[in-house]
Amino acid sequence: MHQVAPTEADVVARVPRRLHIGGRWVGAASGATLDVLDPATGQVLCAVADASPEDGRAALEAAAAAQPSFARVPPRARADILHRAFELLHERIEDLALLMTLEMGKPLAESRGEIAYAAEFFRHFAEEAVRISGGYQVAPAGGARFLLAKQPVGPCLLITPWNFPMAMGTRKLGPAIAAGCTSVIKPAAQTPLSMLALVGILQEAGAPDGVVNVITTSRSGPVIEPLIRSGLARKLSFTGSTAVGRTLLEQCAEKVLRTSMELGGNAPFIVFPDADLDAAVEGAVAAKMRNSGEACTAANRMYVHADVIDDFGARLADRMGAMRVGRGTEDGVGVGPLIDARAREKVQSLVDDAVQRGARVLTGGRALDGEGYFYSPTVLTGVSASARMRHEEIFGPVAPLTPFHDEVEVLAAANDTEYGLVSFVYTRDLDRALRVAEALETGMVGLNQGVVSNPAAPFGGIKASGLGREGGREGIEEYLETKYIGIAVPSTS
Repeated sequence: MHQVAPTEADVVARVPRRLHIGGRWVGAASGATLDVLDPATGQVLCAVADASPEDGRAALEAAAAAQPSFARVPPRARADILHRAFELLHERIEDLALLMTLEMGKPLAESRGEIAYAAEFFRHFAEEAVRISGGYQVAPAGGARFLLAKQPVGPCLLITPWNFPMAMGTRKLGPAIAAGCTSVIKPAAQTPLSMLALVGILQEAGAPDGVVNVITTSRSGPVIEPLIRSGLARKLSFTGSTAVGRTLLEQCAEKVLRTSMELGGNAPFIVFPDADLDAAVEGAVAAKMRNSGEACTAANRMYVHADVIDDFGARLADRMGAMRVGRGTEDGVGVGPLIDARAREKVQSLVDDAVQRGARVLTGGRALDGEGYFYSPTVLTGVSASARMRHEEIFGPVAPLTPFHDEVEVLAAANDTEYGLVSFVYTRDLDRALRVAEALETGMVGLNQGVVSNPAAPFGGIKASGLGREGGREGIEEYLETKYIGIAVPSTS
């Protein structure tokens, strides 16, 4: 039977627009609402409930009340919830992709890819749920046994960003549910619809009342800080800027909350002279243009050996300059809008600064006229070390190229940042590849590949890029506590 394509009005109308607290959809206590905009047009899509601190407290109390019973739910039953949610995400991929494109702007093809990627976190952690294990050990001196148990950390506060509004939710909710933790999740104010749809799916998949609560709000600080300081929450997981992460860490210190922080990035992309340039250009496009450059893993500093920088720059400019910019719902569009006017203004200021400091524009370099927040795919060459974009996240479709001459020089430049999320390296020399990968000060390295994210691999950074890991076997450990039980066993001899 032919499936009728969803209309924009239909997919927006089907999304709950209230808060989800204790298993019920409720309006904000104050009646306040928050407008959700389409960044491709600047027009209002709809309005959702705008939570107050009182609403946040009610959501956390619901999570705390549900925690004891959910911790006793068998692992297989928790896994079954995630498996059902995985299947529902795939069944509704077209609706969910269109919804994401409308509120966030990315092209439909990317939105479909994100839904599939998001679903994989549920499948991965469904499989991890039934493999949580402890240990049993004889005391070295005898006379006792050590029993090690893994238990859920408790109610969690989960904060997700606007750039991957579905995948960042499943990357946190998947391990929380698998471990037996209840949660309050707060999506970004710009993109609440994907999260509201996701929580509805989890409810349909069988998540018990109070296990997953969602609050949408335009006042993140006033709503979240009291929850951190309340003593009811036992963990905070945050994805967002390093500046906000530092503030949250200070707040978490009072109650000694368990924290996971996935913060900013300043990823180097290094092309050595022996690299396969065709593969390197493909990798650069993937590392730079995913999500129009609005990703913490985006290649932010491209170091290309002086012998190949002209050839590489020309090829990259051809590829990026040919990408069609437009509303993500249109056929053939490869680059959507930036999230808002402020984001576009920042990208333009960074480009202007680099040009003033000697960079040359190979393609793009300007905002596009008309409605929406569009910026042309841009390649700059000869970007100096003093340019702001060498030190700040661009978060836009701008590829800045800088020449280098030897390995020592480029490693020093690549590591000269407070951030340490991911690096990308292109070379066909195996010895060099391993040597450079080990020397780079980042939590992840892509060797001859421009995308490293995978639900089965640990995602996270070092230095100012964060704490902890999401995904992989390590991801569920962030939601578990280890309890040691000492058992006296007197000798019978």
